[in-house]
Amino acid sequence: MSDNRQKAVVLLSGGLDSTTVFAIAKKEGFETYALSFDYGQRHRAELESAKLVAAQMGANQHVIATIDLRVFGGSALTSDVPVPKARKLEAVGHDIPITYVPARNTVFLSFALAWAEVLGTGHIFLGVNALDYSGYPDCRPEYIEAYERMANLATKAGTEGQVSVRIHTPLIQLSKREIIQLGLKLGVDYGLTSSCYDPSPDRQACGQCDSCLLRLKGFSEAGEADPISYQKGEATA
Repeated sequence: MSDNRQKAVVLLSGGLDSTTVFAIAKKEGFETYALSFDYGQRHRAELESAKLVAAQMGANQHVIATIDLRVFGGSALTSDVPVPKARKLEAVGHDIPITYVPARNTVFLSFALAWAEVLGTGHIFLGVNALDYSGYPDCRPEYIEAYERMANLATKAGTEGQVSVRIHTPLIQLSKREIIQLGLKLGVDYGLTSSCYDPSPDRQACGQCDSCLLRLKGFSEAGEADPISYQKGEATA
């Protein structure tokens, strides 16, 4: 159990995984500092969800950092490229899809590292997952371990021995079913969250993108109803 007075930066996208991680950080007694990004993503509904989650779950502070990854493009989330829909679940995770945003977690973790150093803490929470994930290389344990080693070499606090950086990834070896079950035990309101890569203007999920399919599969396997709204009624994985 962590010291109740310790601070932690929690990367909060407003999605299912990051919201669950936020609840875990709170449960472990950390003062939570939520960090979200307006990075030019097409699925901006997640920012509204992040605001709702941070407010309801009692973040000590919520910062939305603005960067524009559209200047590089290279992803269906940051350029005018269609989001893949209705892929077979067996295919999800076997390649790196066009929804991968180049170096996104590296960029996000760099901001989190900077804020953590200002806050005087080395604790960073991240909702990456290596089981039910969509083929993203920056969600793997090897990546997190390498970044953590780099982070301890990259900061004034780290090199002077004041703070040891630790990237907490409590979901990395859990399935979506296990993540949802854990979150529900912690009282997470998944109705606040947004996972869809291509939601409608009124924030309804498409039910067909990789993220929706994995989310629906997780709720189905957990024996729970997904509380968010889908564009075409009750979507199924």
